[in-house]
Amino acid sequence: MDNKLQSYIPSLLDQIKSLNPAEAIQVLADQFPGKITFSTSFSIEDQLIADAILSNAIPVSIFTLDTGRLFAETYSVWSLTNEKYDARIEAYYPNHESLQQYVGNRGPNAFYESVDNRKDCCHIRKVEPLKRALKGNQIWITGLRSEHSGDRKNLESVEWDEGNQLIKFHPILHWTTEEVRAYINKHNVPYNSLHDRGFVSIGCAPCTRAIKPGEDFRAGRWWWEDSSKKECGLHENVKSASE
Repeated sequence: MDNKLQSYIPSLLDQIKSLNPAEAIQVLADQFPGKITFSTSFSIEDQLIADAILSNAIPVSIFTLDTGRLFAETYSVWSLTNEKYDARIEAYYPNHESLQQYVGNRGPNAFYESVDNRKDCCHIRKVEPLKRALKGNQIWITGLRSEHSGDRKNLESVEWDEGNQLIKFHPILHWTTEEVRAYINKHNVPYNSLHDRGFVSIGCAPCTRAIKPGEDFRAGRWWWEDSSKKECGLHENVKSASE
């Protein structure tokens, strides 16, 4: 455990408590130069954060996990984001040997057959590439929001990630969906058109569907599973709240 890095958390929480996302990210970037990164899935939340970073030229690296099974709409908003901000968001891909072995042994849609198969697929396509992407960084910025899961309501906006041995910052943790959409509209930020068709949490195309009125925010992810604790492993310390 990096006790020295972890010890910064109380001070950081105090410094950013009254700041907007861009101001807070700038504070962290100043204190951890070259060691701060943002992971985007091009969700509406992540697009807000990307705008805050890119519009203000804050020195934060931005990456995405290209699982190879994303929606066409996700790739479209990725391209639009690069164009609007003259950005080059870096992509991390699954290890080809691990993926080839998984698909070869179990089939391309094995994740539908069991929870273990699905979690193994998530690990290959998302968790292992994330480890590579975070390596060498000290601050990981995410688009987590407490409204998306009851397990997130007690989170602090700055927390310690034991599994990845770094500090996580959730700049819009307590924003509402209405506040996020208002920001997107005000700043003309490109966003995934699937959000206008009932999709809330958008991941891989085979594993994501729109939610119905009254359904939980996460109901559209891995909907064929009975478990109420559905996760992919990206946020191990936030049960059932993975992106």
